[in-house]
Amino acid sequence: MSLTVESESVARSRRNRRAAITIGVVIALLAATLYVAASYWQAPTKSPTATPTCSTGGIAPSQVTVNVYNATKRNGLGSATSKLVAARGFVIGTVSNDPMKKAVAAPAEVRFGPAGETSAALVVALVPGAVPVKDTRADASVDLVIGDAFKELAPAPTTTAPWRLLTRTSAPGLTPPRASSPARGSAASVGPRCRRRWGRPP
Repeated sequence: MSLTVESESVARSRRNRRAAITIGVVIALLAATLYVAASYWQAPTKSPTATPTCSTGGIAPSQVTVNVYNATKRNGLGSATSKLVAARGFVIGTVSNDPMKKAVAAPAEVRFGPAGETSAALVVALVPGAVPVKDTRADASVDLVIGDAFKELAPAPTTTAPWRLLTRTSAPGLTPPRASSPARGSAASVGPRCRRRWGRPP
């Protein structure tokens, strides 16, 4: 009889212990959940930060094709100038006398179409005093037409961002930047002066 009562007492004690442990675990889980929730709501909300981006949009001399034309009476000036232009990193296209047979009093005339406006900015900076002239050509090529006042080339610009040239045919915009000090190695003295004949070397 006493053994039965003792067994029931032990079993009851074990059940109570298990129940207490279970309740303790539940309470601990609830406390942890409440702590995490409170920490989340109290944490300051961080606003997303924008990552700065920059766009070069520039163009290098190696991306510009330049046709070099001689509009002066100096034989060989176009050919000599084209070599200096190539030495500054530009791609040389046609080298010849001016196909328009136009008198250019300025140091140079830079002709280009809508697709070559950015490229023309580099070429304009290459000849101090060059006059940009916009035409209707479809490609991005640029004509460098050497004029009577041409003396020497400026150092090659590295890159240029797109900007509008102030031309004789387009609406006013930004004027080309003034070139830095001229480089040595002028082609101005190449060839003797002679009468203007369009069959001579460029």
